[in-house]
Amino acid sequence: MRWTQTYIPTLREDPAEAELASHKLLVRAGFIRKVTAGVYNYLPLMQRVLLKITNIVREEMDRSGALEITMPVLHPAELWQASGRWDIVGKEQMRLKDRHNRDLCLGGTHEEIITDMVKGELKSYRQLPKNLYQIQVKFRDEIRPRFGLMRGREFIMKDAYTFDVNNAGLDKSYDIMVDAYFRVFRRCGFDIKKVEGDTGAMGGTGAHEFMVIVDTEGGESTIFHCDKCDYAATDEKAKFRESNLSGNPDENQLERKSVHTPGMKTVKEVTSFLQVPASKLAKTLLYLADGKPVVALIRGDRTINEIKLKNYLECNLLEMADPENVKRLTGADVGFAGPCELREIKMVADSELMHMNNIVTGANKNDYHYINVNQPRDFEVKEIVDIKMAQIGEHCPRCDAGILKSDRGIEVGNTFKLGTKYSSSIGARFIDIDGEEKPFIMGSYGIGITRTAQAAVERFHDNDGIIWPKPLAPYEIEVICTNSSDEHQRKTSFDIYDALIERGCEVLIDDRDERAGVKFKDADLIGIPLHIVIGERGLKEGVAEMKVRRTGDVIKVKIEDASNRAIELLGKIN
Repeated sequence: MRWTQTYIPTLREDPAEAELASHKLLVRAGFIRKVTAGVYNYLPLMQRVLLKITNIVREEMDRSGALEITMPVLHPAELWQASGRWDIVGKEQMRLKDRHNRDLCLGGTHEEIITDMVKGELKSYRQLPKNLYQIQVKFRDEIRPRFGLMRGREFIMKDAYTFDVNNAGLDKSYDIMVDAYFRVFRRCGFDIKKVEGDTGAMGGTGAHEFMVIVDTEGGESTIFHCDKCDYAATDEKAKFRESNLSGNPDENQLERKSVHTPGMKTVKEVTSFLQVPASKLAKTLLYLADGKPVVALIRGDRTINEIKLKNYLECNLLEMADPENVKRLTGADVGFAGPCELREIKMVADSELMHMNNIVTGANKNDYHYINVNQPRDFEVKEIVDIKMAQIGEHCPRCDAGILKSDRGIEVGNTFKLGTKYSSSIGARFIDIDGEEKPFIMGSYGIGITRTAQAAVERFHDNDGIIWPKPLAPYEIEVICTNSSDEHQRKTSFDIYDALIERGCEVLIDDRDERAGVKFKDADLIGIPLHIVIGERGLKEGVAEMKVRRTGDVIKVKIEDASNRAIELLGKIN
């Protein structure tokens, strides 16, 4: 493709609205253009990248035995209401009404549609297992679209759904898809990490996320992993072995006392005033779970994991109680709440608190705290569960020797064991080998096509621009004619270009009437793996310069050998 015939509107300045390096580079390099918040046009270079990712995904899905279909973007509300997700998903769902005033939504995922599709069609265990997938535009009304294609309102996704007769079948289908995902992302050039994830609104019995590890601010998720075994989980899901305990559960319980703590509201203020470590204080946090008050207790030096709490409570909406509700429920301002005397409110305690004696809590009275609080003498809590965030340096929950470390990652794929959540609610059943009617055992599997493209840029770039992995690059080779008005340079450049095209290479030739410096900067910016430079000095010597974009290595080759050496070099580039 000639540069003068395609459309690559490169920019010299970073776009004002872009925060991540990958977002800035995709705009500057002429890959995407914003239409409105969270919605983008994909320009010719980006379209080629997306097609390459799509082709890799399609090949690996087909190889795994999945069957491609296409489902509608527009969904009737009734199906989402039947599954119970109409109220759970809420405002993130793009909703509308038709001319008959019927409620509809734009698909952000298709569990309800696919389940309704097979209902009454797959009737016997003999027709199972089945794996159906599509690659389609999705919609999600993000409250704050940001980071370009990372968190947009419109995006391209591959979603697949498996149907099995039992959990053993689901496990097998799930493993097949996990293997396929590793092949997809390795072919895209990523060193991918599979981590335990939260099921969220999808529901089900288990989930994993596939993360691209990055060392930039583009890593939207924190991943905890063991330095000795293969344990890895998102911060929403991660656990650790509770070996670093505060205090001795066998120490004598002292008399509870009320202590005047004037103006001391924060953990730091209270512990400093009382001269105790933060690990001896229990934070009392008040929430509203679907409007009902809940008290959450956690050690003072820990951070509460609201996802774990929300999952345990099985509520649709969990929000921190506002100051007015805190005062109504405890009789005191924020900062002075404690578990004592709060007997009429549901109380959930983190498991670490069960190892602690003589702790500090709020006294439910302004400017006062209790010391030497003990359970069950001073308060009783029956609901004990892990509701804390994991921390670096804690012991691995899976092996004896490992310590937790963390990385930042970008989620590019996910897998869910749905079980019968959707088949039961929508009434999708089959006849098993014993002649009994059973709901399908389902799995759901997603890959973000547009997310994968931007993740590649976030992972592979430098100060000069994008460095595309060869499998995703819009073109494999760029021929740069430094002076297109020089007939000798132009003819030599096109001779090499034509020779490479004939041999099946994907080639872009920069034939613009621009200064050489502009062409070199644009070549680095758009990130094609191999550059072939034809210039006046090189022609006098009978050579072309070849530059590997990833390493910056430059070699000179004879003009007559240029196409052969380019193909040889290309084979060595990842």
